[in-house]
Amino acid sequence: MKILATVKKIPGGTMVVPLLLGAFMNTFFPSILKLGGFTTAVFSSAGANTLVGISLVFIGSQLRIREAPEALKRGSVLLLAKFIAGGGFGFLVSKIFGPAGFMGLSVLAVTSCIASGNGGLYTALVTDYGDATDVAALSILNIKDGPFLTMLALGATGLAHIPFMSLVAAVGPLIVGIIMGNIDKDIKEFLQPGIAIIIPCFAFALGAGINFKNILSAGLSGIFLGFLCVLISGFVCILFDRFINRRPGYAGAATSAASGNSVATPAAVALIDKAWHPYVAAATAQVAAAVVVTAILVPFVTAFIAKKFGSEKDKPKTSDKQINGKSKPSLVKKETAQPTLTHVNN
Repeated sequence: MKILATVKKIPGGTMVVPLLLGAFMNTFFPSILKLGGFTTAVFSSAGANTLVGISLVFIGSQLRIREAPEALKRGSVLLLAKFIAGGGFGFLVSKIFGPAGFMGLSVLAVTSCIASGNGGLYTALVTDYGDATDVAALSILNIKDGPFLTMLALGATGLAHIPFMSLVAAVGPLIVGIIMGNIDKDIKEFLQPGIAIIIPCFAFALGAGINFKNILSAGLSGIFLGFLCVLISGFVCILFDRFINRRPGYAGAATSAASGNSVATPAAVALIDKAWHPYVAAATAQVAAAVVVTAILVPFVTAFIAKKFGSEKDKPKTSDKQINGKSKPSLVKKETAQPTLTHVNN
């Protein structure tokens, strides 16, 4: 059976398929994931943070220190794009419709969803289409996973703060990987295969924290919020990635999904500002539904952008172009037969 080959035909398949399988198990057979021991530690949402952390060690080992400033730049630009998308659209909705929003979507729900980002999905997609620098940009993008950007967008800047040690803890595994990969080239080569291997593992664990029933409880408004998130966030992030970062745009598309952590954002905001409390229940269900919808849609959007504007995986390696100083005839024919590759290289 060609299971892996089939999965790889799906955009972001090694991330999306395990994630959906995890969500399926958590929705219909949650008791299996709660058996305890190694089963729960690896296959439930309890293992998600550990597995993502390990993946950051592998990813960091591939990043050259000289590439760090570029990673910070790319991440900062995409973070700003997320803030503008979520805060700007939320502000617009508030001015036109008031805090209650429109079509059952409150300003709290809209901002909590659009201003967040799915770091695990971003990691999987840019690992497939991008380079180590794209992945390292996650160290900055991690800021959007919590309620911080939402609080800023709602005017709660005086009450919101991110402890410095929390930021250090978030990027710690990445730093460890960078150090190991830079002091020993053999370690870099040893850890490189682990990036692709661990993606399905943490994807399943992330999916095990999702319940499909949340989509039903949120109704059409939650599904609509998911499409709205991809449309608004995707447009702004792709625009910033292409015209400020001067990149093809696939990283901007990859960061347009809603974060699983954003499900808790409405409640976190209401703890600080009681005025939002009446909207928390509906917003929480709607954001949870949007998380599932965006996890399905964003890989296809990213694949489309990568195909249209190019990606790192489209660039032929030197070893593919030359053997002993001579071009390989088979590859020359292949490149001629593929207009997409020719367009990207030109």
